[in-house]
Amino acid sequence: MRQTIVLASSSPRRRALLEQMGIPFITRVQSADEHTDEPPERAVGVLAERKARAAAEGLASALVLGADTLVALDGRALGKPLDAREAREMLGKLSGRAHDVYTGVCLFDAATGRTAVHVERTGVTFRALTEAEIAAYVDGGEPMDKAGAYAIQGGAGAFVSAIEGSYSNVMGLPVEALAQMMADWEAKAQ
Repeated sequence: MRQTIVLASSSPRRRALLEQMGIPFITRVQSADEHTDEPPERAVGVLAERKARAAAEGLASALVLGADTLVALDGRALGKPLDAREAREMLGKLSGRAHDVYTGVCLFDAATGRTAVHVERTGVTFRALTEAEIAAYVDGGEPMDKAGAYAIQGGAGAFVSAIEGSYSNVMGLPVEALAQMMADWEAKAQ
């Protein structure tokens, strides 16, 4: 049986993906500084590690999984929208455009300090969206707690015209990369 990990995230999508992978876990979220001046492709790794280390505080031994996802358009991060207006604005910027989704994944051993960090990139292209489509999607409330103001596994799946890379990465956890990280982690532990 696999070791139970500590998930340093309250994301229901990450929990669902871990369940699908058959990885036993408990959730433990501690606040971590989420400010960084790094570009999105580096910021997600830094933030994933900060979250993992924060969740590990006070634990004598545990394998902690931290993750952070950012949507980047023209190299600039689009975080979670603050309100409906900002969500509409983000979706308008993504309309008819290609963008990148980066997720940083960190495995951290609370007992030894051993750390592994991986950053996954997925390219996503949205078809041109109408203002009515954007308004209806935002009015449904789905984009409010999502990086880039959309959930590919939800209503925004209909906005996607192309994807290059890991679909689960766009959901917030690249399961293929995590499976490889965990296999490598276990192999190095023996």
